[in-house]
Amino acid sequence: MPNATATPNETTKKSLQALALGALGIVFGDIGTSPLYAFEQVFSNGAHSVPVSEINILGVLSLFFWSLMMVVTLKYVFFIMRADNHGEGGIMALMALGLSKTGANPKLHTVLMILGLIGASFFYGDGVITPAISVLSAVEGLELISPDLKDIVLPVALTILGLLFWSQRRGTGRIGLFFGPVMLIWFVTIGTLGLWNVAQHPGVLAALNPLYAFEFLAHHDGLLAFFALGAVVLCLTGAEALYADMGHFGRLPIRIVWMGLVFPSLILNYFGQGALLLDRPDALSNLFYLMAPASLQTPLIIVATVATVIASQAVISGAFSMTRQAIQLGFLPRLRILQTSADEIGQIYLPFVNSVLALSVGAVILIFQSSNALGSAYGIAVTGTMLITDFLAIAVAIIAWKWQPWRAVLGATFFIVIDAVFFSANTLKLFDGGWFPLLLSIGMIIIMTTWHSGYLIAEKRVRNLTKPLLEFIKNDVNDSIFRTRGSAIYMVGNEHLTPMALIRTVKHFNVLHKTVAVLSVKYELIPYVDEASRVDIRICDKGFIQIQIHSGFMQKTDVPQILRNHWPASVKADYDPISFIIRRLAFTSENSNGLSLWRKKLFNVMLRNGAMPTEVFSLPESDTIAVSVALKF
Repeated sequence: MPNATATPNETTKKSLQALALGALGIVFGDIGTSPLYAFEQVFSNGAHSVPVSEINILGVLSLFFWSLMMVVTLKYVFFIMRADNHGEGGIMALMALGLSKTGANPKLHTVLMILGLIGASFFYGDGVITPAISVLSAVEGLELISPDLKDIVLPVALTILGLLFWSQRRGTGRIGLFFGPVMLIWFVTIGTLGLWNVAQHPGVLAALNPLYAFEFLAHHDGLLAFFALGAVVLCLTGAEALYADMGHFGRLPIRIVWMGLVFPSLILNYFGQGALLLDRPDALSNLFYLMAPASLQTPLIIVATVATVIASQAVISGAFSMTRQAIQLGFLPRLRILQTSADEIGQIYLPFVNSVLALSVGAVILIFQSSNALGSAYGIAVTGTMLITDFLAIAVAIIAWKWQPWRAVLGATFFIVIDAVFFSANTLKLFDGGWFPLLLSIGMIIIMTTWHSGYLIAEKRVRNLTKPLLEFIKNDVNDSIFRTRGSAIYMVGNEHLTPMALIRTVKHFNVLHKTVAVLSVKYELIPYVDEASRVDIRICDKGFIQIQIHSGFMQKTDVPQILRNHWPASVKADYDPISFIIRRLAFTSENSNGLSLWRKKLFNVMLRNGAMPTEVFSLPESDTIAVSVALKF
């Protein structure tokens, strides 16, 4: 897997073939396994199923082709991927790019922030459904081997997913080496199966004509057309991954793999399923697997299961990456983040997020029981993310690229209309299962907005109880204070303010270290900060130093290592001993202005259960002292 720490300039030096193979394994797993359930779902959607007929099959195939062409190829591959934040893509990177250019416009800042958080929340909802429907749809192929195996489908799916989540702590480095080759086999297989079935009924190629799509929608002018669109959107799941993983592989490899292999393979397979359904309407019981001869169905089940595990892994890794970005941008509390590779910063493991995802995916499988039922829950989160991406892209075009507003809006209107239609169609699934990812998304919105607002209020309270550092040095640090040997580094939110722990140390003990550094970490709205701009140091009077470390939202912040790399030779400090002093806030909730009482309690729960700064900043535990500060909130 490519090094996630690599900058765009560094990645261009790598082999294009290696990047393309890596992109094939990581980026396209979700959208690549959609043929397992997407086309079949249109015709087996319970009371909302489209009747099987030649005109309907051709109409649905036309919708599939032009949806993939318009939304994935035109919108994401050729337009949205131009909106990169220093090479990084994804809803959070797009939001950060917009926020970095809003300047002194607080209303616009708030609107972009809310849009980004809603989009990120939809991603989490999608991240729960994707592993469940992908693995379940693959394992359901066991019923073809023997109807008696139907009873073990759920246990096998749960076992596979359980092992997948359990293995996360070991990292994806080794298994990642196989992702690309396995997905290459997968796409060649589904493309070949599709071509073989199309050859049996080449008339399905007529569906490349968009008139069949329009005729289908015109003929089914009631809710059935809308329900059909809600199922058609399943072929687009994973489109956001093309954009989100752009920073790992670059635009060119993703575009080459999409146009050269993935898109043709998907189209061939969908058209092959349509050809089979025209000849054998009874094949709807297990449309994808019945494309293959009976002797090849068992190997196909194995390959499909491995492919869905890879697709699930990509979503899980994406959830880890999204969570780290949200933490460093200030929208989630600090969580324990473990690095699973010494070389690749993109390979991380968040135990709490992994546990929540595992429980949620297990609950989804037990609640919905089958991939067809899960299809009813799928779509709202996906289309919601797509629609929000459109609006954020407009904002970036106007704010960052300086496009004229009419030009940006006019250019995006076509895509907004398409995504709005898909989103509206999927709202009809709300009571059939769409409520589940929507509920998860709403929960994430509440959590992220509560933490962000609560943290801003908490920092304001802290600022009101302290004083400027330079003022403290001038008025409060005098010869009567005993200066003990060694250095103390106070970790703070603002290096210009006096740490409360420092004020209390002087007040109660009348002692200071010979060297006192007040250090803050500022997370920038860019993925990576270059080494030359990583640290700002200001030398103050009486042995005091102000330090600000700059970190991108994709970077690990190892404070001791950064200080070793950037400490100026002109500053003589006594490192024996050295103490890191961190603040541990404790708030007592009360009814006052700001957040409602229940949200303050939620904020306190997150605050108490957040990771310690020792983990976040890689501080040595033996040399770190935590000072608790209790405040009314």
